[in-house]
Amino acid sequence: METDLNQFIRNEAFRDKIVSAEEAASWIEDGMSLGMSGFTLFGEPKEFPRALAERGKQEKFKVNLYTGASMGPAADQAMAEAGIINLRLPYQGNPVLRGKINSGEAFYIDQHLSHTAEWIRQGVLPAIDYAIIEAAAITEDGQIIPTGSVGNSPIFVQTAKHVIIELNTSAPREYEGMHDIYVPGPAGERKDIPVYDISKRIGTKGIPVDPAKVRGIVLSSQPDIPSPLFEPNAETQQIADNLLEFLRAEVKAGRLTESLAPLQSGVGSVANAVLNGMKTSEFRDIVVASEVLQDGIFDLIDAGVVKFAAATALSLSKKRVETLGQDLAKYKDKLVFRPQEISNHPEVIRRLGIISFNTALEVDIYGNVNSTHVGGTRMMNGIGGSGDFARNARITIFVTSSTAKEGKVSSIVPFVSHVDHTNHDVDVIVTEQGYADLRGLAPVQAAVKIIENCMHPDFREQAYEYFNEARARGGHTPHVLEKAFSWHTALAETGTMRKD
Repeated sequence: METDLNQFIRNEAFRDKIVSAEEAASWIEDGMSLGMSGFTLFGEPKEFPRALAERGKQEKFKVNLYTGASMGPAADQAMAEAGIINLRLPYQGNPVLRGKINSGEAFYIDQHLSHTAEWIRQGVLPAIDYAIIEAAAITEDGQIIPTGSVGNSPIFVQTAKHVIIELNTSAPREYEGMHDIYVPGPAGERKDIPVYDISKRIGTKGIPVDPAKVRGIVLSSQPDIPSPLFEPNAETQQIADNLLEFLRAEVKAGRLTESLAPLQSGVGSVANAVLNGMKTSEFRDIVVASEVLQDGIFDLIDAGVVKFAAATALSLSKKRVETLGQDLAKYKDKLVFRPQEISNHPEVIRRLGIISFNTALEVDIYGNVNSTHVGGTRMMNGIGGSGDFARNARITIFVTSSTAKEGKVSSIVPFVSHVDHTNHDVDVIVTEQGYADLRGLAPVQAAVKIIENCMHPDFREQAYEYFNEARARGGHTPHVLEKAFSWHTALAETGTMRKD
C-alpha cells in the first residue's frame, strides 16, 4: 500500500499524516468554522463529513460550514440530518438542508459566489478553523491537486488554521494539470487579474500548502456523485430555440459573429437544451467561460462548436462520471478549472464580454427577477453565481417557463415576491412563448414587451388590467401598491393565480 500511496503523496513531509476519518472528525469542536471543498456535488470530501455527522448523532455540537456551492449526501444532507450545521454559505441545493433553513433550524447566507473569498480575506466571517479539501494528489513541491472542482478551496487553505486533506485514490490521474490556481492579493494592493484569453493559464497547477498546516490526510476511494441528467422536453426545447433565435438576431444586427462571445450558462434542463440546440446550429468556435461544465460541453467540443471551456467545477451525469478518466484525457487541452472568485469575478466577466443565461423562478412585468425564494419567503437553492454574471455580462439573459403548477401559476407577475436581480441588470427574458429584449426600453415599454412576448396567453388579460390601472395612477415605474402582490395572495388563498 505504501508504494501505491507514494504515487499520490509525492512529498515525504506529508506521508506520516494519514489518519482515519473518525480521528479527523474528533478534532472538530463546537462553534468551529469549516471550509470544505466542493461545488455542484463535485470535488467534495466524502469520508470526513460522514464521520463528522455520525459523531454528531452521539454528541451535541454545531459548526459553520463554508463551501464553494452545493454539496451532496455526504456533506449537506448527512450533516443537516445530524443537526450539526449552525451556519451555511454561500449556496446549497439539498432538500434536507433546505428544510432546516426554512424552518429556522440552520442559518443560511445566500451569497454571490465571487464574494465569499473576499469576506474571508477581509475577516468579515468567523475565521476558518479547518479547511477540508479533496485531492487527487499531493505533488513533489507540496501542492494539493484538486479533483472535480476548485471553488473556494484556495482561500480556505490559505486562511485556515489547520488543513485536512481527503486524498481520493479513485480520482482520475488526468486531473493533474487541468487546474489554474490564482489567488488575488488584498483589496487595494492587487493588480489586474490577467485573464485575457481563457485558455492561457495564469497560476499554479495546484493549491500551495505548508506541510506544517496539514494536520491529517484521510483516504477515500469514493467517486463523485452524479447530477441528474436534465433531458430537454418540448417546453424547455422551445425556450432554448427562442434563446438561439435571439442570438441569431444579434448576429444579423452585426452585434455578434457566429462565434458569439464567451458563454456562461446555469445548470439545468434549459441550459442543456440550449447546448443541445447549438450542436446543429450555425454557431462555431465558441468559447465557454462559465462556473460549471455539464455533459453537453463534451458533446459540443466533439461537434466542433466549442473550442475551449473554463469553469470552476464539473457537474456531470452518471454516464459521464463513469467515463470521467477517459473524457478528461480526451479533452485535457480544451478545459481549465479556476477558483470561483476568478471564474465569477466582475473584472474578468466584463473584460471577456460574456453572454450570460440563467434561470428565474419568476419575473415581473418590469424585468426584476426572483431566482431564489418561493412565495417570497421560502429559500429554494440560492442566487449562486447568477448575480456575478448578471451585473457584469455583455448580455444578461434569464429564462423561465411562462407558467408552473399545471398552469395555475404565472411565472410573469406584476411584482416579484423577492428581488435577486433588479431590472437594471436584466437585458433579455426568454420563455417558451418568446423573448423580450429589454435593452433601450423605458419601464413601461419593457412591460408591454414582456407581457406580449413572454407571458402565457391565459394571464395576459389580467396582466394588462393591472398594468393599465397602474399607468392611470402615473409614475416612471407604475404600480398599484395594494394589488402588487395580489397574484401571490390569490395563489396562497385559492391555489391559483388565475383570476377566474
